[in-house]
Amino acid sequence: MKLSVIGGGGVRSMFLAKSIAQRAKPLGISELAFMDTDRAKLDIFGGMAAQVARLVAPDMAFTLTDDPVEALRGADYVVTTLRVGGDEMRAQDEHAALSLNILGQETTGAAGFSFAMRSVPALKRYCELARVHAKPDVKVFNFTNPVGIVSQALRDAGYDFTYGICDAPSGMLSQFAKIYSRPVTSVRGEMFGLNHLSWFHQVTVDGRDVLPELLQREDARAHSDLKFFDRDLLEFLGKIPNEYLYYYYYREQAVSNILKAGKTRGDIIREINELMQAELKNMDPKRDFNASLAIFSKWYGMREAQYMANETGVKRTSQWSFDPYLPDDGGYAGVALNFIDILRSGKPDSMILTVPNHGAVDFLLDTDTVEVTCTVSADGCVPHRFSDIPSDEKELVSRVKYYERLGARAINGLSRRQAVEALMFHPLVNSYHLASRLADQYIKQNQAYTGVWGD
Repeated sequence: MKLSVIGGGGVRSMFLAKSIAQRAKPLGISELAFMDTDRAKLDIFGGMAAQVARLVAPDMAFTLTDDPVEALRGADYVVTTLRVGGDEMRAQDEHAALSLNILGQETTGAAGFSFAMRSVPALKRYCELARVHAKPDVKVFNFTNPVGIVSQALRDAGYDFTYGICDAPSGMLSQFAKIYSRPVTSVRGEMFGLNHLSWFHQVTVDGRDVLPELLQREDARAHSDLKFFDRDLLEFLGKIPNEYLYYYYYREQAVSNILKAGKTRGDIIREINELMQAELKNMDPKRDFNASLAIFSKWYGMREAQYMANETGVKRTSQWSFDPYLPDDGGYAGVALNFIDILRSGKPDSMILTVPNHGAVDFLLDTDTVEVTCTVSADGCVPHRFSDIPSDEKELVSRVKYYERLGARAINGLSRRQAVEALMFHPLVNSYHLASRLADQYIKQNQAYTGVWGD
């Protein structure tokens, strides 16, 4: 079996290689290809990923390439994790929104629309190449942000072999597993919503529903991403929110904190990545892996410690480290690998994915993509049905889905009018005047990636 990663020169490539290598033998993965158009980053971060793969799974063939056809040729599965435009464009996206006092977050915020403008055309090109060069039944797992609107645009364009994946839901379940001192396989969740806008309606540990007590436990707030939310809000919701809902529930606080800090998340990541890359530039990951890992760990630890810190004022306190041999939950690679495992085993199981609604939620269109718990089997992927959705969730999901639905059409059709309308109804913009100005700014700065937009 061949698994290909498009975007294999990303900073997190080493984690992806570790997760795949650790499960390569039981899953039958004999070949792994990492592809990236940025050769410098591929040599550094892809090189470190290659060394991890050699250490963990020496019998697995590993290829680094900047040729997408080579990477996709004969692939059974593909993971896409792109950052089109790099960290510089991300920072520009965020500051364009903040200049209008709009939240500039790259997935839930208005900046996510600009990122999607670059992500979707690139992903469509890779999907076309996969149709030609990969296996006929290839499946593409997209981790490229913003997963919600990107997944909608890809499905609308006819790429029905794509699935949106995210490590936020599985990451939170892993946090709960640690709180209860249970293996992560003992913890299950029923999730409803959209990517980065979802709620766990049920969380079970060894079959027992623990959601009500998690909302009350102070250690759960201290040692999970529930720490971003006030206890009275959690009591009001009665459900466990995805951490990115912070940007909706504390919108003005997030904007104020970012402006006060003087740096966006994109600014921080750009600075850290540039310093890390400069220090690693002259290192040989194969010959000097331990020294390279020490440099990487220093900078990546800083990056993790500041996750959502400027926006929330809350820093992660756990020490970050990386051990190629230590088992972990696999992150977003784990989501893709669990899907593969289910298909190979022939035993249906549940997992959280972004897929077409197909009646799972009665107030959305069947063609709307949603992030929900699904049953995966050899017969396909079936989203669980959710009824009696609380009014607050229904209202927010409806508004954001309207934005995603129309935004996907705007990007696929290069329509300025639809872009303005999508942003106008985004809850974090909510203004025609601001939407019009922002749409024009994003169209202008992304023209090299998208081509010319019409009215």
